[in-house]
Amino acid sequence: MHGNGNSIKTIMLFNSIDFIIFLPIVFIGYWFLFNKNIKYQNLFITISSYVFYGWWDWRFLSLIIFSTVVDYIVGNRLTIVNNKTKRRALLYASILINLGLLALFKYYNFFIENFIEAFSFLGFSIKPNTLNIILPIGISFYTFQTLSYTIDIYNKKIQPTKDIISFAAFVSFFPQLVAGPIERAKNLLPQFHKKREFNYLKAKDGIKQILWGLFKKIVIADNCAEYANLIFNNSVDYGGSTLLIGAIFFSFQIYGDFSGYSDIAIGTARLFGFNLMQNFAFPYFSRDIAEFWRRWHISLSSWFRDYLYIPLGGNRGNNIKKIRNIFIIFLVSGFWHGANWTFIIWGGLNALYFIPIMLAKKNRIHLDTIAQNKNFPDFKDLISMISTFSLTVLAWIFFRSENITHALSYISKIFSSSLFSIPEIKLESKLTNIILLLILFLIIEWFGRRSKYAIEEITKRWKLHYRYIFYYFLLIIVLSFSGKEQEFIYFQF
Repeated sequence: MHGNGNSIKTIMLFNSIDFIIFLPIVFIGYWFLFNKNIKYQNLFITISSYVFYGWWDWRFLSLIIFSTVVDYIVGNRLTIVNNKTKRRALLYASILINLGLLALFKYYNFFIENFIEAFSFLGFSIKPNTLNIILPIGISFYTFQTLSYTIDIYNKKIQPTKDIISFAAFVSFFPQLVAGPIERAKNLLPQFHKKREFNYLKAKDGIKQILWGLFKKIVIADNCAEYANLIFNNSVDYGGSTLLIGAIFFSFQIYGDFSGYSDIAIGTARLFGFNLMQNFAFPYFSRDIAEFWRRWHISLSSWFRDYLYIPLGGNRGNNIKKIRNIFIIFLVSGFWHGANWTFIIWGGLNALYFIPIMLAKKNRIHLDTIAQNKNFPDFKDLISMISTFSLTVLAWIFFRSENITHALSYISKIFSSSLFSIPEIKLESKLTNIILLLILFLIIEWFGRRSKYAIEEITKRWKLHYRYIFYYFLLIIVLSFSGKEQEFIYFQF
């Protein structure tokens, strides 16, 4: 994976001892010391969030505080100023400052290096300076969160807040600060203005979602990562069948990792009385690529839809404009993930998947859940689901590869005669266990697919003691695989 070089030892991971100590302290302070005063609660949440973020590198707190102050001021000025030109200038100031910081830290070296390569191709030798820049974790997430606030105020969809502490808490809310979901101000910000009462049922539900998120991350993602890394990092040594297995393992790694993070974030927020948006809706059970993108990283997909795709014209106009808009949104989505051509190709490939469905006007035919009122899919749905998953796995190869050459070499081997050879991974007991756990995972996800997360409703009809046996079973598996403290993939985006 293309990383930013940050040490995972300094990040307060959700699956770390640091967080296990941090969370109860914040929970006790929030509900027992400051529960009488909403302003003190919000201040406490803000300080706690800054501690959480500063645990990685306190110097980068200045960036998040700066973005907070800029957008707080711009938001309030937008309601005072009536002149259209001045209002537009305020909006552009917010966009340029936020995206300028993101571009500097995330994309400066990418553009410089490609600038050098372009001139070298033309026969010129130039040596501009690149910078040894550390990418601040979460900058892509909180930048989009603050941007949506000012854009919505500009479009008169929401009113700005006068309470800077509530706004700071909204921007820096620690459960979703570094990897989402990317919340909209209209959903999350009003929750900081209302008095929160501790709700046992909501907290219990939050703990269930945290448990499922930890299972996805520690049991599924981290174990799949071992084999995905082994195969991708040594792809020249393996045949097509083994490389295909590596790509499938990576597909489950990134899903378990990112949706697991989202589940932990949403569950943690619920412990404090907050409701965050659903970020994943069982995307690997999608019947076409349009449905996949309605179910994968929902907070980002809907952000690009509302703030880029629709302003560009969306699906209005002729087919050329529609195709242009689809390519723009997918290429920008790819570039958002990282400063590497592999991400851009990944975005472009998904655009190519999507365009035929859109032109045939079939991009909104699967708005319901697959096999909605049945236990199992029919043959047509099953084939559609497998086809969509196969296309997604192919695209993930670009996402995971170090460069385009690596990705093309990897794919060409898959589509060679060696695809039909016996996989070269030895079926050790550990691998067998992981495959069995993956099967268990898919069964639970399938039967829980109508819920917001897999184990939300699945046990409600069970007797109480069976329910707790199931939860303790999951907990024991999680604990048995704990101890590695693997970084969440999306921390590098």
